[in-house]
Amino acid sequence: MMFRGKYDRAKAFQKEQMQGRDLAYDDENISDKLEKNDTLAMILAGLITFIPAALIALGIICLVGWLFLFR
Repeated sequence: MMFRGKYDRAKAFQKEQMQGRDLAYDDENISDKLEKNDTLAMILAGLITFIPAALIALGIICLVGWLFLFR
């Protein structure tokens, strides 16, 4: 790899910066840190983000199909 030395130095620096911090993926009791409605908030945020994008993509696909079939 061309930039292997830089990569190794950056990774060592990041590891040094993160030393002593609790990482979410290392914590087995992450559910204890969530508040009462955090799960609902995350689900709603995901829906607000993905549903409009999915509807726009579906609309474009339908428009292209309509243009091929009925024009």
